[in-house]
Amino acid sequence: MVENMDMIPIGYVANQNFTSLEIINKDNGIQHSLILVDQKRRLIEVFPDNVRIQWNKWELRGLVVISLALQISLILTGNRRKYIAKRRIRIFIWCAYLLADWIATVALGLLVDRQGNSVYSGDGNRMFGDLRLMAFWAPFLLLHLGGPDTITAYALADNELWLRHLLGLVVQTAAAVYITLLAWEDSLLSFLAVPMLLCGIIKYGERTWVLMSANREQFRDSVLTDRDPGPSYAKFMEEFCLKEAEGYHVAAAQIEEGNSPGEDVENSTPIGGMSSSNNSNGDRKVLRMADYFYDNLKFKRLFVDLILGFHPRDVSQSFFEKQDYRTAFEVIEVELGFAYDEFYTKAIIIHTPFGLFFRFITSFISFSVLLTFAAFIGFTSDHHRFIDVMITYILLIGAILLEAYAAISLVFSDWANLWFSQHASKIPLLSNLVLPIQSKQKGKRWSNSMYQFCLLDFCLNQKSSAFQEISRFIPVHKRLKNLWEKCESFRQLEHLDVSDELKSFIFDHFKKKSVDTDLNLKEFLTSRGAASLKAHKSYGTFKWTIPDVEFDHSILIWHIATDLCYNMDKSERGKASNGNKIEPWDDHMTHSKHLADYILYILVMCPFMLPIGIGMIRFRDTYAEALIFFEERSSTSKLEAYEMLGQVSTKVFPAKVKGDRSKSVLFEACKLAAALNEISDTEKMWKMVGDVWVEILGYAASQCRGFDHAQQLEKGGELLTHVWFLMAHLGITEHFKIEEGHGRVKLAVT
Repeated sequence: MVENMDMIPIGYVANQNFTSLEIINKDNGIQHSLILVDQKRRLIEVFPDNVRIQWNKWELRGLVVISLALQISLILTGNRRKYIAKRRIRIFIWCAYLLADWIATVALGLLVDRQGNSVYSGDGNRMFGDLRLMAFWAPFLLLHLGGPDTITAYALADNELWLRHLLGLVVQTAAAVYITLLAWEDSLLSFLAVPMLLCGIIKYGERTWVLMSANREQFRDSVLTDRDPGPSYAKFMEEFCLKEAEGYHVAAAQIEEGNSPGEDVENSTPIGGMSSSNNSNGDRKVLRMADYFYDNLKFKRLFVDLILGFHPRDVSQSFFEKQDYRTAFEVIEVELGFAYDEFYTKAIIIHTPFGLFFRFITSFISFSVLLTFAAFIGFTSDHHRFIDVMITYILLIGAILLEAYAAISLVFSDWANLWFSQHASKIPLLSNLVLPIQSKQKGKRWSNSMYQFCLLDFCLNQKSSAFQEISRFIPVHKRLKNLWEKCESFRQLEHLDVSDELKSFIFDHFKKKSVDTDLNLKEFLTSRGAASLKAHKSYGTFKWTIPDVEFDHSILIWHIATDLCYNMDKSERGKASNGNKIEPWDDHMTHSKHLADYILYILVMCPFMLPIGIGMIRFRDTYAEALIFFEERSSTSKLEAYEMLGQVSTKVFPAKVKGDRSKSVLFEACKLAAALNEISDTEKMWKMVGDVWVEILGYAASQCRGFDHAQQLEKGGELLTHVWFLMAHLGITEHFKIEEGHGRVKLAVT
């Protein structure tokens, strides 16, 4: 208790941890009680004193080291999600990405607090370490807030929040400068903090600039060409009327210029043919071609839903029609890799002269500070200071290692490979050293995989699950039930590599459409499979499955019907003892099954990539009906369950019986499967089904907005996105809207 005091400094009260205080008012002799509660102390009173002391001693040190560890983990794994579609890698990166900023911010705040208390108390603060040396850590925390080169944004939404990061840059920089000024002494350590502050500001500034540049609005502005008012119409008409008034016969004559449609455009491209006996040369040509399409011809505009002109269409169409599927997909992989780098990494700035200059500056400063620190400060015998010195060494060495790894990643990136291949003649010595190593270090550019989700398999697995057994006897809350089904649907997903045969099948299909002179582009882009039905002369029979229903309706009935036909075909082969026999239609059957399961995955897990509809309602109702059907009819195997579905009569159209209450399409799918099985020519049937699924895939790809395609790049990429870019390169897209403009107009006077 403190008595007879007019005033007690707030800092003194806080340091002494008073919980109550009595103050005597000398003027009137009245005693007042002031209760001062230290909330932090009350919260940690459950811990022993030695635990609290150790926590206060190590919390700042631990946060700084963890911050560095998170930076190392992010730079090592940040780019892996580009070609790994597994959820566990995304969860790890998400946690590290969020924790990295949070921990660095908390550590800076803790430094501000301790430095402020140190200035007031005036003591050495030896209990918690050397605070003068700890102040030197502030620039490193600012450096960590700048993030590694391999990841600036976890999702596209982070780019939209660039103003928040700009505010963070101002506030955190001010905090780091404030810490440095509070701890300023006429010593070498204080002077070393200044260049490290510069490094931190550069790194954090780079991150903010990249987030702003990758913002949807800024990205759209960057890909727009300069304003082009075109030829002066007023001046042309003035001359036209003048000549006409003079008595001449005047007409507007078209002047053809440039490459017209169908003309060989190889001379317009940076390279001629793509074939090469040398794989490394072929890779470089793919890189140069991808850069030409993506950057020069502005195919990057597709990500912000802008149109392209006739010249990019003609050049791209002419090139891709002459290539095989392998080269076509490789070029698209590189282009989408460029897009990923621009949206999610610091590629926008680090592959520029300014970016390289900043890299040199930060690397040089970090290395120089390390040498200076080791030469003039070194180690000490003081235990507390020794620990802080070691952490400082770890921070300096960690900063240099991060810079070194970033430099190595830069050298072996597609951007650097492209630059070296373009300037090989100017710097032959460097190119001869780097290019051979780059060709051996060729990495993956996307996951080359697609998820598979089968509705009937999901129902059969759920029928026998423990949760379903419990829910029969114990009422389960709707939200809990939905959460369980969502988790189970994730467990149901299977990962499948996209085979070369499937790529070839997709490429050949769209290539035929591209060279078809009778193709009505608008009609084809909205056919959703109807064009294939017409081509196979089955439109009348299956019209009710595609053009007469909504898109998600078509997906569900064709998915279930394909699954039923696929398994029944396998069953019949097994019964005939020729299960290992390879049929001519096996490829079409396999492709149909894989595409059916993939499109259903898109419908269930990525509905934002499909046109607006009630797909999830239909899926849930169909799932519920199938689950009830399988529960009422016990089956010992998957094949038996499928056979029971096939035995249900569908003479009366299911929609008439069910009405509009339920959106289930289970037995409409059974009706479609029965109609497909009635086709006597199995090979013809599977060819038709395969073509229908490719058209459904193409329709889904063309209807998805570019921003949503870009959003999937950070998840390993989607086959749907590659098909979307392939269709655009083949001219099968609505992004080519310019119908006039293959020439200019001049006055023809006679």
